[in-house]
Amino acid sequence: MLLSAPDVGLLEQEYVMAALRSGWVAPVGPDLEEFEREVAGRVGVPHAVAVNSGTAALHLALLGVGAGPGDVVVVPTLTFVATANAVVYTGARPVFVDCDAATGNLDPEVLAGLLAELRAEGASVRAVLAVDLFGCCADYERILPVCDGYGIPVVEDAAESLGSRYHGRAAGSFGRVAALSFNGNKIMTTSGGGMVLTADPVLAARARHLAGQARLPAAHYEHAEIGYNYRLSNLLAALGRAQLCRLDEMIERRRAVHDAYAKVFADVAGVSLLGDHDPAANRWLTSIVVDPDRAGWRAGELAAFLSARNVETRPIFKPMHLQPLYAGARAALTGTAERLFRDGLLLPSGSALVEDQVRRVIDAVTEFLDGHR
Repeated sequence: MLLSAPDVGLLEQEYVMAALRSGWVAPVGPDLEEFEREVAGRVGVPHAVAVNSGTAALHLALLGVGAGPGDVVVVPTLTFVATANAVVYTGARPVFVDCDAATGNLDPEVLAGLLAELRAEGASVRAVLAVDLFGCCADYERILPVCDGYGIPVVEDAAESLGSRYHGRAAGSFGRVAALSFNGNKIMTTSGGGMVLTADPVLAARARHLAGQARLPAAHYEHAEIGYNYRLSNLLAALGRAQLCRLDEMIERRRAVHDAYAKVFADVAGVSLLGDHDPAANRWLTSIVVDPDRAGWRAGELAAFLSARNVETRPIFKPMHLQPLYAGARAALTGTAERLFRDGLLLPSGSALVEDQVRRVIDAVTEFLDGHR
């Protein structure tokens, strides 16, 4: 049983077959244009640029705010490596910041202290990259004023949070620019894909230009700068349009799975669910956090028990400052990200899970808990 398998069916087949029959199979076409318009409308921003991965969307978003050699971009240490790698693609340097214990998202207090230090040192801080971890939005009510005070734009990594809301606003609408991911394991998928979202028409136009190899408007191929082959195909956009039609039902399914796990662990000492306080989260992935001293067992023990029963789990992301790739990178740390990595466990959360599968996971978890009481 997989952690977050793609959830596709007959509607997706209909949309993709219609796109195939139309002849629009290249990275241009009516489904692509409609997909951008529909996602932008869903999130509530004027501009959307569809690309071939969430990583590409992050790269273009950072280029859009001017990140480049000699700059610093502040990145949560608790994230997937693509967030940090996109900074390096621009030539800028990631500086990592620790997280909040309740959500795993960027800690606004630690961020404020770090930005004060960087400003005092004269560092060129080009952006703060805020990640909506596992579908729970970062604390933008506190993050945005801190960044605004220094004139630093926020780039929202909303790869995991499409369909979530924060204080009534949709994920993907915060900061100067946001990036979505439609990878196969995300809340909705185009197989591979992503999107840049922004209210800034200049930034959107720049992202679209760079995504098409920075080709200039001429009858021949004319290029004055380096661009990228980042465009999304019309076929995959058709798949995305069908998924968008089903987004709300897929979110509700993930929320139901999350709530089922919450009931199992409600009375278990030393176990909490990351971001459980946020009913507006899309519940992309449900994670438990185990205090072994109180629970009497470790997250890894449950992972091994479930693996023996063909149930996939995964630790929470290994923090970037612990990755060999970023050894020695500057980081403002509290120890929270390391604790969540050590004591956290992601459970099967996909909307394609049927009741029998969820029951099988819950029965296995219950068996494990009964053996440790």
